[in-house]
Amino acid sequence: QLLQAGAEMVKIEGAGHKLEVIRYLVEREIPVCSHLGLTPQSVLRFGGYKVQGRGEAGEQLRRDAQAVVDAGASLVVLECVPTPIAAQISAAIGVPTIGIGAGPGCDGQVLVMHDMLGLDSGHRRPKFVKDFLAEGGSVAGAVRAYAQAVREGSFPDAEHAYAA
Repeated sequence: QLLQAGAEMVKIEGAGHKLEVIRYLVEREIPVCSHLGLTPQSVLRFGGYKVQGRGEAGEQLRRDAQAVVDAGASLVVLECVPTPIAAQISAAIGVPTIGIGAGPGCDGQVLVMHDMLGLDSGHRRPKFVKDFLAEGGSVAGAVRAYAQAVREGSFPDAEHAYAA
């Protein structure tokens, strides 16, 4: 029903037992995007908004990325992952990666609109977020500034990414 309503893909957060779900969907010709690293639906289980994939967890994240691709995912979102780990995954898995707080080594970038506009509701702003509204002067200007910065490769930069 989602595809009939116009959805082009289903996003599944995590790996592990979700691999079976990914296989099930792909076998039924439903494209899957896998979301790894910090997964918003499980953020409390991770102890809040924290970088994922440091130390030994980096190797597990690499294995998970390959596993979701092997299960049939055709796109992988990497969120809040150290730049070197995200770059290694992007180079290795053979499907496009989209980074959100995963550094410039991903194939594409995304930011939540509220974050891009600096609308943080008093919460601590994640390191990877840049306020493009301040730079762009309007919502349309902020979107243009973000798109241009991504195209030029000036965003994300070291200030807005996580080291290993």
